Amino acid sequence: MTLGPDETGELALGAQTEWNATVVGAHRLREDTTVVRLIGEFVPFAAGQSVEVRTPQHPNMVRRLYSALPPSLDGKLEFHVRTVPGGWCSGSIVADSHPGDEWRISAPAGWLAVEPEATEVVMIADGVGLAPMRALLLDLSRREQPPRTHLFVGGRYPRDLYASDMLYLLTGELPWLTVVPVVQNEYDPDFADAWYEQCRVDIGFRPEEMMPGTIADIPERFGPLDHHQILVCGGAAMVRNTIDQLVAIGAPAEAIRYEGF
Repeated sequence: MTLGPDETGELALGAQTEWNATVVGAHRLREDTTVVRLIGEFVPFAAGQSVEVRTPQHPNMVRRLYSALPPSLDGKLEFHVRTVPGGWCSGSIVADSHPGDEWRISAPAGWLAVEPEATEVVMIADGVGLAPMRALLLDLSRREQPPRTHLFVGGRYPRDLYASDMLYLLTGELPWLTVVPVVQNEYDPDFADAWYEQCRVDIGFRPEEMMPGTIADIPERFGPLDHHQILVCGGAAMVRNTIDQLVAIGAPAEAIRYEGF
């Protein structure tokens, strides 16, 4: 369930409301995180929106996920999935997704979007809340003059920044984008994550490039943010805390769009 207002758009009478997609790659990046890529029918969603998914592991259970890619006519989709404690559906997607799995996609919804007139944008993402922000960044790159954008992406430990290599490379391609990783703890925990070790690469942000603290600290440290459009996505508690801080420093309510899960 999202915290933000729900904007689904209107479908014409008799229009298709469910689409099929086939898993072409399931990449386990962490013990609790998998990136799933699919190709199928074109799904008419907007960058930043989420969709309902049904998977063969639990065909009668619905999970709402954000696409990390903007819509494409060739039907490409990408979802970043993290295990929810006690969550059957998320756990099976992370552990048991395989190429050839058939997913059913429906109900695009959400209001995370960058206004056409925006010139300064702040994106605040916690965990897999990065997915819709990544879709929006790729969508913004198609604009003739993309807005100057700061993306703050947070995790408890450095290794929780599961897409740091991708973000690091993206900053080199998009001169209008600045990425600031935010970590609560400077060092990774002692217990090993075999999936992290298997896919570990030398590309990414150095420890000195990471800001200590939590995502909710961003407004106070970088305020007043009174002329920016602000997007926030992540865990529900983080989103609430961040919105409270944004309001406290005087960020205009009409400039903030947010969703929590």
